[in-house]
Amino acid sequence: MVTAITEGVKVSVEANYQKGFSNPGQHHFVFTYKVTIENHSNFTLQLLNRRWEVYDAASEVKIIEGEGVVGQQPVLEPGATHAYISGCNLKSGMGKMMGQYTMEKQVDGKLLTVAIPEFQLIATVFDN
Repeated sequence: MVTAITEGVKVSVEANYQKGFSNPGQHHFVFTYKVTIENHSNFTLQLLNRRWEVYDAASEVKIIEGEGVVGQQPVLEPGATHAYISGCNLKSGMGKMMGQYTMEKQVDGKLLTVAIPEFQLIATVFDN
């Protein structure tokens, strides 16, 4: 798990290779990742937008931008946590992701750019 803290907002990410949904012979590698966002600031924040950079060893960098996360724009009171699971497909068994959230401070409308830490996407070929 990797973690970054920006202005009191802690973002942790844990990624997993989904061997059962992948087909390496067809250059199809599936990964899931769980993101946990913790509001350690003194302000209520709303997550408005996300921006991901997806690096795949077999292709060009993809930039993914959009509103919210998995269809939600959660509001986090001080001390609150929001977690979600999402995923991505790569053409190779190796890559990485990183990004940022745009969050709005509810008290004054100020926008914050919150870092999503870089995490590795590595296909495991051995059974555990």
